[in-house]
Amino acid sequence: MTTPPSGIPHVVIVGGGFAGLWATRALARDGVRITLVDRRNHHLFQPLLYQVATAGLSAPDIAAPLRHILRGQRNVEVRLGEVIDIDAAARTVTLTDGDSLRYDFLLLASGATHAYFGHDAWAPHAPGLKTLDDALAIRRRLLLAFERAEAAASAEERAAWLDFAIVGGGPTGVELAGTLAEIARHTLRNEFRRIDPAEAKVRLIEAGPRVLASFPESLSARARAQLERLGVEVLTGTPVADIDADGYTLGDARVRSHTVLWAAGVAASPLGALLDAPRDRAGRVLVQPDLSVPGRAELFVAGDLASVQQDGKPVPGVAPAAKQMGAHVARVIRARLRNEPAPTFRYRDFGNLATIGRMAAVVHLGRLKLSGLPAWWFWLFIHIFFLIGFRNRLIVLIDWAWAYWSYQRHARIILGEQRPPLP
Repeated sequence: MTTPPSGIPHVVIVGGGFAGLWATRALARDGVRITLVDRRNHHLFQPLLYQVATAGLSAPDIAAPLRHILRGQRNVEVRLGEVIDIDAAARTVTLTDGDSLRYDFLLLASGATHAYFGHDAWAPHAPGLKTLDDALAIRRRLLLAFERAEAAASAEERAAWLDFAIVGGGPTGVELAGTLAEIARHTLRNEFRRIDPAEAKVRLIEAGPRVLASFPESLSARARAQLERLGVEVLTGTPVADIDADGYTLGDARVRSHTVLWAAGVAASPLGALLDAPRDRAGRVLVQPDLSVPGRAELFVAGDLASVQQDGKPVPGVAPAAKQMGAHVARVIRARLRNEPAPTFRYRDFGNLATIGRMAAVVHLGRLKLSGLPAWWFWLFIHIFFLIGFRNRLIVLIDWAWAYWSYQRHARIILGEQRPPLP
């Protein structure tokens, strides 16, 4: 590589998620200067986002300011902003404030957003869960549903407020459904006078043949059984035909419901469309084996925005894969600076985990398959271990210990405009 005029190569990293943050940290001791750009000021531990949405944790428990995380890394500048243009030929990125950053290496790790499979009109009526803003909006929606049911003038309207549907049987959908069932049957017990929260219907709707399709079939069946023991109605092989403010349609059946949550699909960040590079149907950039963009050795894509094939199968869009991609891009940049061959990315699959509710989870680690209480303990400690910062780990451990013994959720505060979507 040609040394830039400043003598110090400039690495621009877009996105402070797992891929972007792990790449930034991996370059801490290298002779580069880094600009980390994110439209939010925090790193989010997304695997526990559903806990904020269901009032189990507060936002600071699973998020930390990027500036605080990187305060000791002197070769990093954090910029709060959003990229609106990329000129690969000139090697510049343009931010919304009009500022332009010239780079020697660029990593796009801006993640993913919700995908409604061509039905974007459903989005206002079935919000998804990707950010803290999403989580707080869903929490408000869930808690207000019980409040509106308490004030409902008719049994029919009360039933509509107490009917909850989660569309999508992946880990997020399973975790939301199981936790919501626990809230209705345990957390809110004896707190209302006109309704019994335990009468709430929680329905998990999956278009495919089974929930947790990425898990072995035996664990998928156990997960379904554990959900049903919690009181969740699981419908598989049943795609949703329509969603509006008054409910949803399954086949020819119309269901009145004021609370539908979306966990069925994701689409890549729109930043991928700014590149002159091939993309897959979900908008993810088809990258080279070293995670660079074809024809652009200095431009990399990682995390949910990258489409990577390994052994004939796509690398999953999970946190461990994003971390490994970020660290790998740092190694490639290091190799480029030394004029050495770039290593090929190889994803190491450490297994799948999903929690279903109190003392219920499934774990798949190679030949090891766990479900029930042992899987729940394993899931608990793995997630606490990977949280950023000691304070976060300590607070989450205390909160979960309290919730375990009391069934209580301390974050049941309704924030924002206390008005539900109009039925």
